[in-house]
Amino acid sequence: MGKQLSPASREAAGQFPYLRVANVYEGRIDVSNVKSMGFSSAERELYGLRPGDILLNEGQENLRMVGRSALYSGTPGAYCFQNTLIRFRPGPKVLPEYAQAVFVRWRSLGVFAGIAEKTSISHLGGSRFGSLLFPCRPLREQQRIVELTEAVSAQEHAIEMSIAKLRSVRRGVLLSAMATIRAGEPPAGWSRVPLKDVVPKAEYGISEALDGDQRGVPVLRMNNLDNGRPELSDLKYSPVPVPGRLELRNGDVLFNRTNSIDHIGKSGIWREELPRATFASYLVRINPDETRLIPEYLVEWLMHPSIRQRVRSISTVAVQQVNVNPTRLRELEIDMPVDLADQRRIVDSLHSCDEQIESERVELAKVRALKLGLVDDLLTIHA
Repeated sequence: MGKQLSPASREAAGQFPYLRVANVYEGRIDVSNVKSMGFSSAERELYGLRPGDILLNEGQENLRMVGRSALYSGTPGAYCFQNTLIRFRPGPKVLPEYAQAVFVRWRSLGVFAGIAEKTSISHLGGSRFGSLLFPCRPLREQQRIVELTEAVSAQEHAIEMSIAKLRSVRRGVLLSAMATIRAGEPPAGWSRVPLKDVVPKAEYGISEALDGDQRGVPVLRMNNLDNGRPELSDLKYSPVPVPGRLELRNGDVLFNRTNSIDHIGKSGIWREELPRATFASYLVRINPDETRLIPEYLVEWLMHPSIRQRVRSISTVAVQQVNVNPTRLRELEIDMPVDLADQRRIVDSLHSCDEQIESERVELAKVRALKLGLVDDLLTIHA
């Protein structure tokens, strides 16, 4: 287990970069947003990462994400790690790539979910993880499994790179189409008005205690918005009736008003992905006057990097979270084409990128399923 973050460590001498849950994805480590805290020289020796270390997510709100793992291949000692992660350091009888394949298989089979302690956040736990029986095959068998899976991994990586390029293209299209946001004055055919002029009101969602009983009403929470659309893989439910006025309707725009600074302002549009659903009070519904502003354009504007930064600038800091007052949000100025057809053309160009990205995501899911099946077969054969 890594070092626990504390108020003292944030201010302590010897600030040093560390990895946390937000940096560890299945099969890859993202160091684009790394935080720092105080580490003594002894702690840097203890918690420093070496090539071949495997990091696993120790705690996650989404139970299925517990145990998500990645192999560290960076510079020795360049990063330490927080106690939201578990480090597995293979001995001489275990290939790191083989161990990571085992952990991927365990997560897909629900092994980690089965032993996790389930509270508001599910925890794998170092001792529970350490009690699992590891399938330590002879090195020659491990090497064969690694070689076969790496061939599929190369295809997986190629698709991931393609998706990253398409997302970069999409970002370029967005920045170009909404370049007026950074202009001194909007050009001809564009309008700049306070958001409240085109968004008549902001509505909070329900504040009821939620549970996992699917007989209740599905409730979208702050983790259920991803890239402008609902993410429904981890839903909670309201056990009590929901007022009709708070049920989601086709075209509703949702804005995440409270979360960490990285996730504040996430937005999305509801397109009746479920027959019936509502939203939690972490979110607000900000539907536009559609005679002046189409919902899809509003969502794209909210996701613009400059607007995300403006949203962060008006947020207030609470304990481990930041909050955005919807009234202050509606005071921000929005740049938009006056002609709704021009708004639609911008949205359509972005959605064309989205369609290409989704096509690649489907292929990536197929390759990952193939990889999991291959690992499962190989580990079963060599059991």
